[in-house]
Amino acid sequence: MNTEHEGMKRGLKNRHIQMIALGGAIGTGLFYGSAETIKLAGPAIMLSYLIGGLVIFWVMRMLGEMSVEEPVSGSFSHYAYKYWGEFPGFLSGWNYWFNYVIVSMAELTAVGIYINYWFPGIPHWVSALVFLVIITLANLVNVKMYGEFEFWFTIIKVSAILGMIILGILLIFTGINGQATGFSNLWRHGGFFPNGFHGLLLSLVVVMFSFGGIELIGITAGEADNPKKSIPKAINQVMWRILVFYVGALSIMMIIFPWNKVGMSGSPFVQIFAKMGIPAAATILNVVVLTAALSVYNSGIYSNGRMLYSLALQGNAPRAFSRLNKNGIPVTGVLFSSALTLVAVILNFLAPGQVFMYLMSIATFAAVISWSVIVITSLKFRKAKDATKLEFKTPGYPVTNYIALAFLALIVVLMSQIPDMRLALYVAPVWVLLLWIGFRIKKSGEGKVGEELNQVGK
Repeated sequence: MNTEHEGMKRGLKNRHIQMIALGGAIGTGLFYGSAETIKLAGPAIMLSYLIGGLVIFWVMRMLGEMSVEEPVSGSFSHYAYKYWGEFPGFLSGWNYWFNYVIVSMAELTAVGIYINYWFPGIPHWVSALVFLVIITLANLVNVKMYGEFEFWFTIIKVSAILGMIILGILLIFTGINGQATGFSNLWRHGGFFPNGFHGLLLSLVVVMFSFGGIELIGITAGEADNPKKSIPKAINQVMWRILVFYVGALSIMMIIFPWNKVGMSGSPFVQIFAKMGIPAAATILNVVVLTAALSVYNSGIYSNGRMLYSLALQGNAPRAFSRLNKNGIPVTGVLFSSALTLVAVILNFLAPGQVFMYLMSIATFAAVISWSVIVITSLKFRKAKDATKLEFKTPGYPVTNYIALAFLALIVVLMSQIPDMRLALYVAPVWVLLLWIGFRIKKSGEGKVGEELNQVGK
């Protein structure tokens, strides 16, 4: 699939790809969702992110192996369609689109929560609507505009987290004109595993939501100007980024502040520095977490337009989604996806404060489906290729594939034990069934067209 001939533009430079990869791993899951993880695991949250991060690194290497060999827009939907079968390609493409629609809704919900830190009188739905319009318009200009937005969004996030880590280290060892906090918060409030090993396991569910979107690296392959260089570099850096930005930042939080005093009324990062009497740091961090939510929403609008475009080229979505504007933007797909995220605005109007966890549960299940498709497609891809000629191989193949699948199955089982996550266990099977029905209708339509052509031929 040659995107140049199809009209898409290779406008993403290496610096864009690097920041998209990093930005995909730093969003509301870390800045807001981590409050739920802390409640479940306590200081052991550090181990949760290490375990989840390792599995995600394997999954990303599997996707990277395929993306470097065949850099196309639509990424793993294309690979599933080509190497596994028509329905897996249909399922993975539509499921990924659905996943990012739900993630986008969650991010818009978080935007309202963050704006309320400064302006508690503004309804969540108003903030969500304003930023939906701004980000959608930016995505309709050209792919470079999206890349620039994401580049600077991520620069802000990274700089802030590094600054928070440095400030946290100073608080631990010097106290900054006060008493140094030391490390005792890691064991004083119920121990390092306050809720036992079971709490650690349950926290993995929310951890995996945090990593949702990191597979966006593969989606960018069709518009990267040098995918064989930029994609491996971006993926190989995922692991140390997780160590620094997740494990590092959350370790600092657990050391400087008692884990059992973190609430769900806003970002834990903002809450902690506000409660410690550092209002300037809290205000700056709220700017950052707002930026993080907008960054992921920006990525959601970008990836959804491209996924619908790829599905349309496969014949798995209406032909209208394959139309590009003069700048090579799949404008119909972008506008359709953006319009659906208006549901988040409506939900926040109807039930403010209750929406985020429900959306997170559905997005997590959808992400598990996407990652499972990547892992299984990777196995089939390898069987179809000469491994000696692959430029970017998955480490530990095929053992890491099977470990990753077992881990993802465990996540689904654990979701049934968290009340706010159970909704997804009802929604996801209905969604997959609808996709199966849609696929069968599509195939039936193709059969009728074939019969009509045969009749004309006779």
